[in-house]
Amino acid sequence: MKQTCMLLLFVTTLVQAEQKKVFVTVDKNNNLVFSDSPTPGSTELNIKDSNNLMLPVTPQQVQVKKPKVPVYEVAIAKPVEQETLRENNGTVYVSGQIKPMFSQGLRVRLYLDEKQVAGPTGNANFILHNIDRGEHQLRLELLNQSGKIIANSPVTTFYLHKASIISPK
Repeated sequence: MKQTCMLLLFVTTLVQAEQKKVFVTVDKNNNLVFSDSPTPGSTELNIKDSNNLMLPVTPQQVQVKKPKVPVYEVAIAKPVEQETLRENNGTVYVSGQIKPMFSQGLRVRLYLDEKQVAGPTGNANFILHNIDRGEHQLRLELLNQSGKIIANSPVTTFYLHKASIISPK
């Protein structure tokens, strides 16, 4: 194996654009000895030029492939746009969707009426408590590992109704 590697290294250095003669002999320690001139007892190697030489490359010819960065989409799945929720204690369950699949290191922030109410967290599901009755807007922000915003959800409007003491029905 060692002798084969030496042979390849030697042949590679000797073979250039034109074909040259290479001779090999075995010394007293049973090692291969290569030469470009014949010696007594040497054998000429038949080396064929296989045109495996690399041509010089200019910077314009090199095409560097940049890693494909996924384009994320964020949406609020629950509550749906213009949904009316009837919840007397003001609890609202918010469920977000991230496409492509949510990956490690990403964080989500939740905004209610343009005020941050949760996050950043590694989960897109939230429970909001004690929300007042009326119209509200929800929005999600997706952040990368360094905290940069990489996607925003569209604003989702929902309406929270509570039973009134005056009119319980």
